[in-house]
Amino acid sequence: MNSAEIITIGDEILIGQTVDTNSAWIGMQLNLLGVMVSRITSVSDRREEIKSALSEALGRTGLVLMTGGLGPTSDDITKETLAEYFGSKLVTDGEVLAVVTERLRKRNLELTDNNRRQALVPDNCTVLANHMGTAPGMLFNADGKIIISMPGVPSEMQHIMQEHVLPLVASRAGGRVIIHKNIMTYGTFEAKLAERLMIFEQELPREVRLAYLPAWGVIKLRLTGIGDDRNSISGMIDEQVRKLYSIIPDVIYGEDEATLEEIIGNLLLDNHLTLSTAESCTGGKIASLITSVPGSSAWFRGSVVAYDNSIKTSLLHVDPETIRLHGAVSEETAVAMARGIRKLTGTDYSVAVTGIAGPAGGTPEKPVGTVWIAVASYSGVVVEKHSFADNRIINISRSATTALNMLRKQIISR
Repeated sequence: MNSAEIITIGDEILIGQTVDTNSAWIGMQLNLLGVMVSRITSVSDRREEIKSALSEALGRTGLVLMTGGLGPTSDDITKETLAEYFGSKLVTDGEVLAVVTERLRKRNLELTDNNRRQALVPDNCTVLANHMGTAPGMLFNADGKIIISMPGVPSEMQHIMQEHVLPLVASRAGGRVIIHKNIMTYGTFEAKLAERLMIFEQELPREVRLAYLPAWGVIKLRLTGIGDDRNSISGMIDEQVRKLYSIIPDVIYGEDEATLEEIIGNLLLDNHLTLSTAESCTGGKIASLITSVPGSSAWFRGSVVAYDNSIKTSLLHVDPETIRLHGAVSEETAVAMARGIRKLTGTDYSVAVTGIAGPAGGTPEKPVGTVWIAVASYSGVVVEKHSFADNRIINISRSATTALNMLRKQIISR
């Protein structure tokens, strides 16, 4: 059992009303056991679509995990469809009915016919108890191939996976080892990074693969090692990580799933430093990222969202003449904002951002995406001009992450 497929059921997924987070979670858990997810299929709440997807999956793999379509309403047809597919009939499971009844009693709700339907299961399946909800999981064994159907509610699916499915998979996984290691980078773009790592990729052992996973300027480098001996694969991954640090030390900021705000938080805390921010075009995005880190009150003093020029001049003491001569989006204004917020809050470091997020407001001299970022400290002010995209959301996100990375570099170079 070294591979699996996932089938998600529900019109809400196909029309974009619900994001399929279940598959990502299942894939991650299976991968830790050495089982690769080879395909993920999403189908509508229609019998023929469910049956077709299941038949195709069973033609390729011996483990199929299904989520969705097990609720009490008329559009939840997975259970009936599976009974038809496996040539069985629906019967009432006494233990499931008792669970449903008790959960409703605790909530002072009446047991309805729809609720009783939750206790109906195909007579040839193994029922997987769901202590987080009313819909049970169901396991079918078809000539040695395992099919497991679970509720689509994430908490219920995860409970059934952890209690029943993962232990079963672990016992049949066959001992193959899969190890992932993520190296987090910022400050370059994918094509340039791939160019710098061309020889590195060519010299990778056959057991190790490299993937580039970009998002909002951050590029995650994922090293994946696959083999039969954990120590051997772990050693290969460690060696490749050391090589990466020797080749691209200037763009690596952390490992695994570390975020820039977490790294900065640790740097500030370890060095007993404090931070404040002054934001215009980012509208508080930087402060939001910083305060998303638990314990950030130890190093973050506060922020001023100086969206209007009157706030820049009155609170941050930016000279009105600076704005008149150079504009709100300029090196001079960014520097003045950084100095102003640092003085106002008395912090060791401050970050200021001013720019044109768009979609309107750009000029030939200062098009949409033009952003000035300044980092102030006891040693002075470092300021950079950036030209991002013509998309407002991208500009705000890239401005915030670039500002954090500038701050990170200033702290480690102090």
